Amino acid sequence: MLIFVLNAGSSSLKYQLINAQTSELKASGVVERIGIDGILKHVVSKNKKLTIEAFIPSHKEAIELILETLTHDETKTINSIDEIQAIGHRVAHGGEFFKGSTIVNEKVIKKIEELIPLAPLHNPANILGMKICMDLMPNIPNVAVFDTAFHQTMPEVHFLFPVPHEDYTEHHLRKYGFHGTSHSYVSNEAIKLLNNKKNSRIIVCHLGNGSSICAIKDGKSINTSMGLTPLGGLMMGTRSGDIDAGVIPYLMDRKNMDTHQIIDYLNKKSGILGVSGISSDLREIISAANEGDQRASVTIDMMCNRVRKYVCAYAGLLGGVDAICFTAGIGENSTLIREKVCFNLEFMGIELDDEKNQLKSSGNIEINKKSSKTKIFVIPTNEELVIAKDTYNLVK
Repeated sequence: MLIFVLNAGSSSLKYQLINAQTSELKASGVVERIGIDGILKHVVSKNKKLTIEAFIPSHKEAIELILETLTHDETKTINSIDEIQAIGHRVAHGGEFFKGSTIVNEKVIKKIEELIPLAPLHNPANILGMKICMDLMPNIPNVAVFDTAFHQTMPEVHFLFPVPHEDYTEHHLRKYGFHGTSHSYVSNEAIKLLNNKKNSRIIVCHLGNGSSICAIKDGKSINTSMGLTPLGGLMMGTRSGDIDAGVIPYLMDRKNMDTHQIIDYLNKKSGILGVSGISSDLREIISAANEGDQRASVTIDMMCNRVRKYVCAYAGLLGGVDAICFTAGIGENSTLIREKVCFNLEFMGIELDDEKNQLKSSGNIEINKKSSKTKIFVIPTNEELVIAKDTYNLVK
């Protein structure tokens, strides 16, 4: 079954065409700068790449261009859009209402709209993608797959905030967590690598421009670092992560900021970018550190220290760790970050093999020493495949 996987952002659209039964990726791409000076980057295989620069005024024209690219000329992958049998949409926030993926209808869209206050930057774009697909391809079923759903297994003791309980019951204030499709995929792969161990205890470190850590027991999320919004938890590319709540009114007073400005400040101007003063791209920070830039070195150490703190905390929650998994752009590719995160954790039975850590692979690899009581895996994430599989299972 061919599944069209769509991840709609405010000014971008990422997509993949996947055979859900064989897991074969047929085509992928991204449309960027929608409404500005649109660019479509489309890949069928390593030998077939296409970049189109054109004015793409809205998401509707972007999706139309994607479908045209899939069915025409040298990038033709399918003869007709009728070959697409279902559409899977990534949705940022499902609140407490959506505990799993669901087939999209008007009632579902209305409920996702009600959750916009919890994800004002993401849910509106996700809804727009669904509505456009339902309009352009009315006979093809759509499925919503939620970033938050995997974390709905967290117990109350872990998802509640230490504030008056009516803030939860009346205003839905709680930890929701994100990157659920990634944590689900990577932990399932880890369980396979552990020979399907029962009662497995796994910590997944999803480290990229946006980062989160998840404690997973027997395949279920019991705690994760992101909170009500993706701003919580780790220090990220431009996000501060966890800070003293008193910082917010202090900065608002000192810098004469309103609530929108302080949230923008913590979301877009902080983290790796803010501390380093160089870039949100960790590769540039590592390069600067290698050239002797002290702030760059401090930035790297701050980021890794916060990851290591969560690893230790979650090991305590799990009562031990069978495997630590590194995934996403930084986790999969940065040997330095993996080394620094694992530094000094030998007391927990975590022993990194320096030579194995240098290995490059497109698949899953084990990078711990033979004597290590805890396995250390690098597992490339595949969120789109999770979306495709969920979509297939719901519509087959």
